[in-house]
Amino acid sequence: MPPSSTVETPLRASANAARPSDSAAETPTAYTLPDLVCFAHLHWDFVWQRPQHLLSRFAQHGRVFYVEDAFYHNDDLIEPHVEIKNRDNGVKVVVVHLPQRLRADETAADQAQFEVLSHYFNEQGVTNYIFWYYTPMALGKSRQFTPKLTVYDCMDELAAFKFAPPELKKRELELFTKADLVFTGGHTLYESKREQHPDAHPFPSSIDKAHFGQARGPLAEPADQAGIAHPRIGFFGVVDERLDIELLRQLSQAHPEWQFVIIGPVVKIDPATLPRTANVHYLGGKDYKELPSYLKGWDVATLLFADNESTKFISPTKTPEYLAAGNPVVSTPIRDVVRPYGDLNLVQIADNAADFGKAIEKALTQREDADWRKRTDDYLATISWDQTWQQMVDLMQDRLAAKKDDASTTVGTSQPLVATKVSEVELPPVTPA
Repeated sequence: MPPSSTVETPLRASANAARPSDSAAETPTAYTLPDLVCFAHLHWDFVWQRPQHLLSRFAQHGRVFYVEDAFYHNDDLIEPHVEIKNRDNGVKVVVVHLPQRLRADETAADQAQFEVLSHYFNEQGVTNYIFWYYTPMALGKSRQFTPKLTVYDCMDELAAFKFAPPELKKRELELFTKADLVFTGGHTLYESKREQHPDAHPFPSSIDKAHFGQARGPLAEPADQAGIAHPRIGFFGVVDERLDIELLRQLSQAHPEWQFVIIGPVVKIDPATLPRTANVHYLGGKDYKELPSYLKGWDVATLLFADNESTKFISPTKTPEYLAAGNPVVSTPIRDVVRPYGDLNLVQIADNAADFGKAIEKALTQREDADWRKRTDDYLATISWDQTWQQMVDLMQDRLAAKKDDASTTVGTSQPLVATKVSEVELPPVTPA
């Protein structure tokens, strides 16, 4: 069972679906690529992060189909079918619905998804296409297809996450044999994956500067944060096994004069384990477009990550986002934060509660440091999601051009995605959201 199935209910219950900022592509560049079909373990309408940043940019230039994990019904009254959610940015979110009877039979469930997807893609005329994977677990439903190019955007070491399927590592090895390109979500992850694939490239977390830069200008204070006293020490992100709960507890107890603002949905962990002191405020998940208004009201932003297997390879997107908002930042020693942000003295690093508290005290005065502000902005000027996306496009075009003359990988535009169905699953019509 894919990782996200363990938190299926809270993910699908997210009422405030994230949306891209108006600056999602500041400098769009013309290019030609086949249709892009993405297989993801993250629901599109959950938290706006790397997949949404990148695929929203692809969707401005061509068709993008974002295939989520299957949705299992609690009964056997429905037949396998597909639901399509059309998002404002042009991405089509594809969800296959399956009856309960297939939940315990992974092989049959994968086969049903393959057939439903084949039927839908044939209807859409998808004959020239790229596969873009975020999870190797999607191979079960997709390995029978024949994409022109296969990309594995490895944004996390999923096998180290809580509730990861035991077969995930084996599936990743298979994906390495199929992938033409491997992108990684950070340099630490790249150092691991380059040993497993000859064409791996690091693409660390980037930044939509215009969006988060709004926090430096006039913005109204959100109602649920307005009554919280200062100084405010903030964190936003998914609250899961990666959050250092004990560090948060110790800091809140040692510094009752500080108010800790935690923004994000709680998943995969028991909410009862979170510290409940009077100066810790859990405001829940927020829409991407709302984040700058919360950041503006913070005095210091933090990366409260634990030191465990699930954080060993992460490259937090929130690091440059905090900085773009103008907030001083204190982080635990996550390797992709230490390099480059700690090494450049843009972010303070601390590995225990006492030192973290001292770093926050220093950060509370850092807004007045003109040198820090200039060095931070100089560094942020060198990165953007637009640049990351364009570099990925360039690599993809190069690999497609190299394969162009290989007749064995060329599929005629008149050829259907899948020539014949391999079983007799009766498919209802497509149901748009």
